[in-house]
Amino acid sequence: MLTTDEKLRYSRQTLLSQIGESGQLALAKAKVLIVGVGGLGTPASLYLASAGVGKLYLVDGDNIELSNLPRQILFTESDINENKAEAAAEQLRQHNSHIDIEAIDEMLDDELCDYYFPEVDIVLDCSDNMATRYLVNKMAIKHQKTLVIGAATGFDGQCLVVNPEQADAPCYECLFPQYVDGKAQSAPVENCQTIGILGPVLAMIGGMQALQAIKLIVGLPVNVQQLNLFDGLSNQWQQFNLTKQANCPTCQA
Repeated sequence: MLTTDEKLRYSRQTLLSQIGESGQLALAKAKVLIVGVGGLGTPASLYLASAGVGKLYLVDGDNIELSNLPRQILFTESDINENKAEAAAEQLRQHNSHIDIEAIDEMLDDELCDYYFPEVDIVLDCSDNMATRYLVNKMAIKHQKTLVIGAATGFDGQCLVVNPEQADAPCYECLFPQYVDGKAQSAPVENCQTIGILGPVLAMIGGMQALQAIKLIVGLPVNVQQLNLFDGLSNQWQQFNLTKQANCPTCQA
């Protein structure tokens, strides 16, 4: 049962018939790993912490820079040069002292994935580089963990849910192959460092990642064969149905 304090704190979301007290209890038991605590990871973690997700693992080896502040909304000027995971964890504890938060102040690698992935229910990929995305995708398949992927540059964003337990569901590498004809694909020229990014676009995508995670935790349907694209200039969303690739080296291995 929810405590009196929890009933008051979460009253607006438990009023929703799709959440209710049972959904809130499910959130309290859930464990979510967030890879990357930057422009996507900060809004996503803030919404998940505020919603009452029982344990959050925050992974990021970077330190906070002045140029991060316009879009990485958990950080302030006093946090500059501090580790992102540690600083975010401290801020989130002030938002919700009833949940457990673990900061992992390292860059994600195979060893960390093998240790933490079995501990969690859902993984959020909020990273900003292709190498990490391929690693997280591979490890989500290996450990059979649902993965919620977000990305954004300029005024554009995208969100994709990967569920390895669904036999016909595509993975990230089905959509963006790491190798074509045996050759590694180069990283996109267009990224946040080359064309820029506007903070609210990241908030939209990070919020969508948090929403998808909450829906998954409480048992609401989520389409795992769909790429969602957001155009911040026209304020329009587009959805594209995806199919599993027969030659995908990750999910067909």
